[in-house]
Amino acid sequence: MATLLPLSNRLLSKPMHRLLLLLSQIPNCTHLHPFAPSRRLCDSSSQNPNPTFDPNSNARGGTPLEKQFDTWVDRLRPGFTADDVAAAIRAQADPDLALDLFRWTALRPGYRHTAPAYLAMLQVAVSGRRYAQAEALVDDILAGACPPDLPLFNAAVRFCCSRRHLFSRAFDLFKKMQQRSTTAHTSCRPSIETYSMLLAAVLRRFGKPPVSYVYLHSVRSLDRQMKASGVIPDIFALNLIIKAYSKCLEMDEAIRVFKEIGLYGCEPNESSYGYIVQGLCLKGWVGKSMDYFKEMRAKGLVPTATVYMALVSSLALERRLDGGIEVVFDMLRNRMAPDLLTYRTVLEEMCREGRADAAFELLEELGRTKGAMDRRTYSDLLEGLHWLCQPRE
Repeated sequence: MATLLPLSNRLLSKPMHRLLLLLSQIPNCTHLHPFAPSRRLCDSSSQNPNPTFDPNSNARGGTPLEKQFDTWVDRLRPGFTADDVAAAIRAQADPDLALDLFRWTALRPGYRHTAPAYLAMLQVAVSGRRYAQAEALVDDILAGACPPDLPLFNAAVRFCCSRRHLFSRAFDLFKKMQQRSTTAHTSCRPSIETYSMLLAAVLRRFGKPPVSYVYLHSVRSLDRQMKASGVIPDIFALNLIIKAYSKCLEMDEAIRVFKEIGLYGCEPNESSYGYIVQGLCLKGWVGKSMDYFKEMRAKGLVPTATVYMALVSSLALERRLDGGIEVVFDMLRNRMAPDLLTYRTVLEEMCREGRADAAFELLEELGRTKGAMDRRTYSDLLEGLHWLCQPRE
């Protein structure tokens, strides 16, 4: 029993683990399998040397969890397959019991888990928030515990990408998929789903410019490998690449990828234009940004509020106030309203250009427009305009 405990410690539930510790302290129980919790724990003679003292000593009532485990074990008839195990795991509502069933079947003579069983167990562990057990399953997959399988590896990559401390493990899985794709197991080579998950995980690590430039190298590498392996990118993956370049203000590269979208049978969407418009504003290329915005609106695409406000602020700071006001009203027509800072930027720049009367008129018009601003925003802006326009000594 002592030699079996370390093997199961990683993926056993707490009730099962406590039961194994109890079994290890009971004599004459070495013939019992540690993963069958509701079986008779030991020989009746070892529990009661006098059988006439308690005629019901052989009967042992199990806990509901143990009885449920027995039920599932009984359903797995001799000669069960990995598909049978996968179906039993998916049908199990308790993730701990599913983990016990997974490990119990793994020790049956002549049986070995295949990719469907590992995939079912990984999905149940993740959905049941058994993250430590899911990590152990990923380790088994990396170690080659089952034949290579694309859905299984993608599920493992998705889990690792969702956990910040497993970021490097996701790329370990990716490298494993690349190694196997060069051998006879070509069905396990990375797909567009794999590349998209890794690109999204890298982008989540973007922060201040120095950090972003470091991770931009990974984005470039994934882009090159994706195209070199013959994987055709979709609009989601292309938008992620555009977003990465835009965040690092590499707008020439972002526009290059934007122009390549049509080559892959895709059409730019709101996100494609939005990343370009916002990146150009941050870069200071406001004229180009306005051109892409007009092209976007001509196609009937509506940007997000963040893109709208970035464009309005950039136009105002460049003293292109008429264009900024036009974008503000376009934003309002699409049931979005600028924040206080964006309004203030436009109105204050109008005052600095000597158009104080026009600024007050614009504020009055915005105050009457439904959904443009609340009373508090209007009061704050009006007070700010009065303060800005009052004569100074």
